[in-house]
Amino acid sequence: MDGPPGRVPRVLVVEDEYLIRMLIEDMLEELGYELAAAAGTIAEASELAATVDFDVAILDVNLDGKEVYPIADIVGRRGRPFVFVTGYGESSLPPPYRDRPTLQKPFQAEQLRNTLSGLLAAA
Repeated sequence: MDGPPGRVPRVLVVEDEYLIRMLIEDMLEELGYELAAAAGTIAEASELAATVDFDVAILDVNLDGKEVYPIADIVGRRGRPFVFVTGYGESSLPPPYRDRPTLQKPFQAEQLRNTLSGLLAAA
């Protein structure tokens, strides 16, 4: 696991399905990451993405029928890496976001670890 020297990487999780969010939070804990914050709505995620101290973000593409791209833009403007999570595959992402890492639901902890490690190492 990579991240800022001397501390555990902190992760922002944006996922509207409560059980999936809890599963991701459990995976993060098992993998040795710290949960910085979690959100289930665009409004909540906007606030957290702009203000919370985090190193990397996990963004569900579809939040109760609304697309997460405005949140991705906030995270990107802050210079933080992020991964999209979707049940539809990366081909469903609009062109400006197709170069971003994507995890397809359902995913395993090992896939999450590899993706986050790669993002943090490149940051």
